[in-house]
Amino acid sequence: MKILILALLAVVVASAPPVLATPPDGGGPDRPVLYGSLILGYYGGAGFHASGTVTDLARGLPVDIRFGIGRAGVEPGKALDARRVFINDATNGVPEEAGRLWDFRLDVLYPVRLWDGDRSFVFVGPRHSRFTANFNFVGGNEDFDVISRQWGFGAGMETSFPVSRRVELVVSAGADYFVSSTLSGHDTSYSPDGDDANARDGYGYDDADDSINQPKVEPRLMTGVSYRF
Repeated sequence: MKILILALLAVVVASAPPVLATPPDGGGPDRPVLYGSLILGYYGGAGFHASGTVTDLARGLPVDIRFGIGRAGVEPGKALDARRVFINDATNGVPEEAGRLWDFRLDVLYPVRLWDGDRSFVFVGPRHSRFTANFNFVGGNEDFDVISRQWGFGAGMETSFPVSRRVELVVSAGADYFVSSTLSGHDTSYSPDGDDANARDGYGYDDADDSINQPKVEPRLMTGVSYRF
């Protein structure tokens, strides 16, 4: 995280003196413009997000297009329940746990005017998540991952304020919704449609879903910088 913060500061320091966010004549560029962004904040846990946005793809086109990828450290779930559902009913060992979430997103951004000199947008688009929960029972000889791969969609609002000729301060807020998906761990998997593999006796998808904190509705609040190439 310290490396990411230093990178953000380096971009700001290396930028040119401040100018207006738009050309003096009010016109747009003659060709598409690419913005690269790096933002930090909360997304189910502390995380970061990097993206590229293409503006002015065609004359008269009212929207921009953005592709991004992010990572967050998240709460994995309930260690003891996860072991019972995916492995066995053993109780030995001291549980250690960790969770991570990679998310991939495509957004359509529609400009709105909030304040003079800013660039503000509402955005919406599809999402894909790659969630991993790790449970390590120290002294119990059990260390396993439970994973899910989900599709969803999200929406929100973003505002950028000019810092210099090429750098802007970005504030972004929104939420993503993900559809329930198969949960796989050890040699067992549980699916929403009941197509389970090697399920433990007496357990089903609802038990697996309750024990694992796979993404469902994820609020998102982040801030950082964007750089115009």
